[in-house]
Amino acid sequence: MVPSFGWWAKETHRGTPVVVKMENPNNWSMVELEAPSDDDFIFPSGDAPAANHRRDKARNKNAKQLTWVLLLKAHRAAGCLTSIATAMLGLAAAIRRRVAAGKTDADPDSDNRAAAENLTVKSRIYSCIKVFLWLSVLLLGFEVAAYCKGWHFGAPNLQLQYLSVLASQFDVKGAFGWLYSRWVLIRAEYLAPPLQFLTNVCILLFLVQSLDRLFLCLGCFWIRLKKIKPVPKEGPADPESGENGFFPMVLVQIPMCNEKEVYQQSIAAVCNIDWPKSKLLIQILDDSDDPTAQLLIKDEVHKWQQEGANIVYRHRVIREGYKAGNLKSAMNCSYVKDYEFVAIFDADFQPNPDFLKRTVPHFKDNEDLGLVQARWSFVNKDENLLTRLQNINLAFHFEVEQQVNGIFLNFFGFNGTAGVWRIKTLEESGGWLERTTVEDMDIAVRAHLHGWKFVFLNDVECQCELPESYEAYRKQQHRWHSGPMQLFRLCLPDIIRAKISVGKKANLIFLFFLLRKLILPFYSFTLFCIILPMTMFIPEAELPAWVVCYVPATMSFLNILPAPKSFPFIVPYLLFENTMSVTKFNAMISGLFQLGSAYEWVVTKKSGRSSEGDLVSLLEKEPKPQRGLSEPDLGEMREEIKQKEQNASRKKKHNRMYTKELTLAFLLLTASARSLLSAQGIHFYFLLFQGISFLLVGLDLIGEQVE
Repeated sequence: MVPSFGWWAKETHRGTPVVVKMENPNNWSMVELEAPSDDDFIFPSGDAPAANHRRDKARNKNAKQLTWVLLLKAHRAAGCLTSIATAMLGLAAAIRRRVAAGKTDADPDSDNRAAAENLTVKSRIYSCIKVFLWLSVLLLGFEVAAYCKGWHFGAPNLQLQYLSVLASQFDVKGAFGWLYSRWVLIRAEYLAPPLQFLTNVCILLFLVQSLDRLFLCLGCFWIRLKKIKPVPKEGPADPESGENGFFPMVLVQIPMCNEKEVYQQSIAAVCNIDWPKSKLLIQILDDSDDPTAQLLIKDEVHKWQQEGANIVYRHRVIREGYKAGNLKSAMNCSYVKDYEFVAIFDADFQPNPDFLKRTVPHFKDNEDLGLVQARWSFVNKDENLLTRLQNINLAFHFEVEQQVNGIFLNFFGFNGTAGVWRIKTLEESGGWLERTTVEDMDIAVRAHLHGWKFVFLNDVECQCELPESYEAYRKQQHRWHSGPMQLFRLCLPDIIRAKISVGKKANLIFLFFLLRKLILPFYSFTLFCIILPMTMFIPEAELPAWVVCYVPATMSFLNILPAPKSFPFIVPYLLFENTMSVTKFNAMISGLFQLGSAYEWVVTKKSGRSSEGDLVSLLEKEPKPQRGLSEPDLGEMREEIKQKEQNASRKKKHNRMYTKELTLAFLLLTASARSLLSAQGIHFYFLLFQGISFLLVGLDLIGEQVE
């Protein structure tokens, strides 16, 4: 049964209140007294002597002390209300500022006009949400009017009984009474059954997905318990360096596009990788269309060439296929045939000097191994609330999903960066293709279908940065969730025809694609953003409290285990994940039905924070000079960092508002008002906080600095 809502409910806790007696301001004392019992207020009429005895006992109580108890409780309640009022006033002030200085996501932006979302696709989902909103407002008006007339029952299963009572009462007349009775009949006979069926389907999908998460967590626990991890084999001594190890020819690629904020530290980090010079070549694959960015990157490459690094600059004349086209073009160079492995890093990634020494040896005497993937670490995970919540998700992704799938299945989705590929694997799998926006997942699936194995190294980290604005994060998530649906449509025939085991086919189709890429955003959006508000207005279709509260809280607890320092943010994380379901559902539909926005590729905006801490710490510690290290260059880069900070402090920040999230916020808040009328406690709290979460995201307050 759903707990009843009401902060005015009678407390059952029996404690020892403390009363402060202030007969004289200079002489005060503290007195303990017992809390008033039921006997002090309830006097049965059946037993007169007993009743008289209780009355006499009650008169002997210290009335003054009892008054102090009540005053202290009133003071506590007033303090609680005052804090709530202060918080709401602060939120209202922040909303006022955002509305005054913000733009909506429908406003044209000159910087992102080429990467703007398809307006037709956006308007469809936005129109549907607006229809639900206006319908909910209309129904709330009906419910409020009926509640004022006394036509209200808290339990949904009493509605049919109420309808018969309403029809039998002759004093209930008028147009409103007839309309409301017709509405109760329609919702009980026609609307509740299909809504209840959809609710049950989503609950089933929710349970299946929760079981999948539970098994992944158990697998991770088993790996930690048994201390299972891939161990490379040692090789003979290298004739050039004299070190023991495995030193094949390695090609390093850094694809980038107009990333002036981060190109310096990524090039510097790769040029300082500890690997024999004659067996390492670095390709800077610049797809920038900004002449200034091209010139800066080219000059940086030239500086490192003078320092002795084996590095080349490459710029495509015909820029097609985004990142996949860039990598494909680079692999067509004639000198690539001399190399056995290729390591790929995005522009904001900074591998440690021993990165290749900890990854490449896993390929020795393991001819079936096609990919070694390293874990990401984040320099700005504590920058604001948004980065903290992203860190929770990605910590679970690497610690649990990637590690468990790598250990038990030898397969996982390539993360697009911080990985080393066997070039033979890329060639046999068909190379890089531009058919989707998730070229990394595409090549991983095709390599798995050809029988190649993957290894994930949870103890090898590569530093990068997280998107710090909701705009950048939303575009990133749109690409990450629309691409897999495109890929599923394209790869399904190949998976069915592939010469792999039935278990591997089932894992690819049902777990990798359907459950984790399709079902998760579908039920999350449908269940918590559509069905839950509708069940408030159609109470005959019930949504159990354990679905609304207990199971999501348990799953959030499991998700946050790999990032234990983030436990204080478990409630915002739960709400924000449901909020992001709007973007993920939109992206999933776009990719599944090949809509226009599914093919958009927007480079995630970087702030350059990964360069600040890394370079400053490098200068402060004054390490031993490494191969290719240029101290004057580092000093120059530090000056540029200071200049960036000064420019950022002078630059006026741009606020943005998001219409879909704001509309859903008002829909959920409307449903919470309806839930308040029916005293459904958990539903009210969840809808209220979820609505506030949508409101914060819609006003882009999620990226505010949190100290």
